[in-house]
Order: sequence, then structure tokens, then C-alpha cells
Amino acid sequence: MPHPLRILLQVLLLWLAGLGAATQFAKIAVPFAQVAALYPAHADKIGWLLSVISLIGAILGALSGAIAGRVGPVRLLMFGLILGGAVSLFQASIPGLGLMLVSRVVEGVSHLAIVVAAPTLIAQITIGKWRNAAMVLWSSFFGVAFALNAWLGLPLISRVGLPVYFATHGVLMFLIAGLIVSFRPNSASALANNPFWNVRTLIDIHVETYRSAFVSAPALGWFFYTLTFVSLLAILPGRLPDDVSAMIAGLMPLAGIVISWITVPVLLNVCSAVFVVTLGFGLSILTIGALFLGAPLPVVCIALFAVLGLVQGGSFAAVPQLNSTPESQALSYGAMAQMGNAGNLLGTPVLLAILWRTSEAGMLIAVVGFYAVAMALHLWLTARRERA
Repeated sequence: MPHPLRILLQVLLLWLAGLGAATQFAKIAVPFAQVAALYPAHADKIGWLLSVISLIGAILGALSGAIAGRVGPVRLLMFGLILGGAVSLFQASIPGLGLMLVSRVVEGVSHLAIVVAAPTLIAQITIGKWRNAAMVLWSSFFGVAFALNAWLGLPLISRVGLPVYFATHGVLMFLIAGLIVSFRPNSASALANNPFWNVRTLIDIHVETYRSAFVSAPALGWFFYTLTFVSLLAILPGRLPDDVSAMIAGLMPLAGIVISWITVPVLLNVCSAVFVVTLGFGLSILTIGALFLGAPLPVVCIALFAVLGLVQGGSFAAVPQLNSTPESQALSYGAMAQMGNAGNLLGTPVLLAILWRTSEAGMLIAVVGFYAVAMALHLWLTARRERA
């Protein structure tokens, strides 16, 4: 049996791989103005540099889970890290916009490989309350990566420029891959199976994933979380006074990470991960309701993202709780990647469309509706699992 300290090191290395994957989004989103300045003649197309990764994930997410089950998560993770490192080094040459967009499509493949393989490995090498804590740590990778890129990446760019920034990310991806190989996690072997790269089998993979109340549950709730997380983070600070907007924008994701790290592991000792997720959506509805009763918007912004931390931590912990085999866990993480990317892709356009056609109140009522649907879905899927 591996030594506990070795397992801890492996979990931390896998989490670092997640930070590298999240930086594939953050390295464009955080210095977006500087990236746009690289292509002044193509201002109308710059947004695709950020969103094209989400598009790939929304299409191929479930497939990536099936691949993890068939080739093994360690191989898939190494592929994702090495490919991601190579793409970042290529991007450091600052190619033309067309080639940069192609590189972002390829980077989307790398991102999917990492965010499916790494949590699958974490679930396999940990057990009990340590698995719960590890999955909560994993769930923070996106928020932590964005914060680090803002705190460390922007000063780096101001000193040495975007090429060095992209190259640094590439080198770090290779370094993480080398460290993970050195402390190779013990994982389930790849599963022998028939070739799956044909249309019929791809359809079967999606049917198998989403008809299962065990495999699909974390992903379906995750869709409604991601549908609002990035979009509200982008929209709400703009509704605040200028003197507090930046501070609140920084505190919102931080509040979610803190609550997720501190509260979710404790709750998972006494209740299921699905209950924690449902509780998070319910408290989010009550928090938004407090705004209509006169609560200050800055307080509501921070409180909302704090209670959404329950959804963040509980969703990833739900995968190994509901799925006992490596293959079903990989499928479930693949579905989470797919639904998460779909939510990120749709969230901001949908909420902005509602905001422009109604009002701030109308947008927040829509968010309440989304969370209510998420709760109803989890209750329905729980009932299905109890009948199974």
C-alpha cells in the first residue's frame, strides 16, 4: 500500500496539472486586452481565442471520458500535459490569428484530457474522507488558477511580455508531466474494449453516459453551476459602484474556494455529496432572494459565490460516491467536462440577453430558475437511483 505522504504528493501534483489546464483558459482571459492588442486588425474575432476551447469541450467531453476508460488515465494525462506544453511553446512564437485559433482548438483537446484524467486518478488513489478532501481540493483548480494568473501572470507580462508568459506555461506543463511520471500514481489498467471511433459507438457513449442516474448526475448539476459562475462573475461587478467593483470581483471566487475547502469536507462526513450540491443551490436561491428584500448587492455577490462553493466541492466529490468503477468514474468526469464547457459557452450570452431584454431583476430571477431546475434534477435523479 502506498505511503500516505506519497499519495498526498501525487494528489498535489495532479492538482497542479489542473492548474495548468485551467491556465489554458486564464492565459487568454486574464490578459485579454494584451492578447487583443496582438491582432488589432481582427478585433471582431478575438473572442474566439477564448471560447473555442469551450466549444471543443462541449462537443467531445463525454468522448474524453470514454477514452480515459479505454487507454488508462495516466496515459491520457501525460498526453494532455505534453500536448498542452507543446502548444503553449508554439503560441509563444505569436503566430497569425488563423494559426493561433487552430492551436487553441488543439489546446482544447489537451484541456479535456487533463480535466478528465486527473480527477479520475485522484478518485482511484484516495479513499474515504481523504478522497472527499482531495476532490474538494481538485474542485478549486479553476478559481485558484485564475487568481494566480492575475496575481503573478499580469506582472510577468508587464515585465517580459506575452511570448515569455506563454512559454513559461509550456515549460511548467512539461515539468508537471515529468514530476507525475516520477511519482506515477497507481491506477486501474486500461480497459480492453472494441474500437470506438465510429459514429454509432460515439452515440452509444453519450446514451450510456446520460441515461445513467449515477454517471450523469454530477454533470447535469454542474451545467447549471457553470452556466452562471463565469457569467455572473463578469456581469455583477459591473452593477456595483466603481470604488468597490474590483475588490468585490476578487472576493467573489475567493469566497467560493474558502467555503468549499473548509465546509464541504466537514459536510461530507455527515451527508452525501449530492445533498451538499442541492443545499448549495437552495442557499443560492435564498441569497438572491435576500437582494429583493433589501440586502446590499456587494454582500449578496460575495455570499452567493460563497454558497456556490458547496456546489463546486460537492459536485466533484459526487462522482466517486455515485460511481464505483474506474470506467464509470471516467465517464462521469467526461460528462462534467462536457456540461461544464457547455455552461461556460452559453452562460454569458444567455444572461446578457436576458439582462438586455428585461432588467437586472429579470436576470437574477432567471438565475433562480436555473438553480431551481438543478435542484429538481438532482431530486429526480436521486429518486431514480433509489429505485434502481
